Amino acid sequence: MFVVFLRFSAGRDLAGQLMQAHKDWLQCGFDAGVFIMAGSLEPQAGGMILASGITLAQLEDRISGDPFVMQDVVQAEIVEVKPSKADPRLAFLLASTGS
Repeated sequence: MFVVFLRFSAGRDLAGQLMQAHKDWLQCGFDAGVFIMAGSLEPQAGGMILASGITLAQLEDRISGDPFVMQDVVQAEIVEVKPSKADPRLAFLLASTGS
């Protein structure tokens, strides 16, 4: 499982122009079953994606296709997490070993 931090960078001013393309890209990740959560980093620092069922190399390839990454709106940082304990409502995350 991976946490992807998308922190605003030099091209931040392009975010508005590229927002729909970024949202479409995110939806493709959800449709593929790779992204299981996404949200904003506050206050207005960028975004975060929780990804599962994918290798690091595959995720890096997917992230490189994000229009925000391609246009330097954000810099991506990928952190691998090996879950060992979860609330019962999130037990499905313990079975996620896609890396």
